[in-house]
Amino acid sequence: MPVDSQQIPSVWARPRTRREQPALSREQIVSEAVRLLDAEGIDALSMRKLGTRLGAGATSLYRHVANKDELIELVVDEVYGELDVADADRAPDWRAKATLRAHGIRSMFLDHPWIVSVLGEMGVAYLGPNMLRLSDRMLAMFESAGFPLDEADNAVRMVFAYVTGMTTSEAAWLTMLARSGQSEQDWARRLWPAAEQATRDHPRLQQTYATNRDKDPTALREQNFGYGLDRILDGLEARLNQLRSSAS
Repeated sequence: MPVDSQQIPSVWARPRTRREQPALSREQIVSEAVRLLDAEGIDALSMRKLGTRLGAGATSLYRHVANKDELIELVVDEVYGELDVADADRAPDWRAKATLRAHGIRSMFLDHPWIVSVLGEMGVAYLGPNMLRLSDRMLAMFESAGFPLDEADNAVRMVFAYVTGMTTSEAAWLTMLARSGQSEQDWARRLWPAAEQATRDHPRLQQTYATNRDKDPTALREQNFGYGLDRILDGLEARLNQLRSSAS
């Protein structure tokens, strides 16, 4: 059968027309893929290896997903499904809601650090049901605060971009630590003499390192993330005040 040249190469754009094998469902495949990724990282993911873990051949997997790219779309949306999209709705105002959502997304990324390596390669994963639900809730959050829908969309993109940018480096750092078998505290203690030597001709950097030397590195990462997020929300709040002034 010829391939439709206009068809979008995405699992979310392809109808599920084939009957699923009772012994192996798409949901089982996706759940096992997430476990494999969490345990071994993105480089370990292959249809053959996943089939072996499921006690099935790779051919059986292709009854449910057309290729590895579709599988990645599915596992990304599965992970987004872990977020409690209703939790932030109980916060008292839009800033508190946005803060809870941003921290929730960051925590999800850090629980599954492999995800940041595929964010730019996951096709139209934003059409997945869990991602759609989260995006719509965030749009509603900013719209109800007073942003017109187009600006609410830009605000959502801005928050996502910030969280993604910050957690990409964090996830890479945590992945490296996991491979080394060391804790953040152990690594910081071992790094300090080299950092002290390297910054001796750079007094501002030396002071910064000295200030942070005895701080919990995990808490410091969270503090840095919160600082940047607050500044983004400050900017959005200033824009919201402009919109309110224009409307009055």
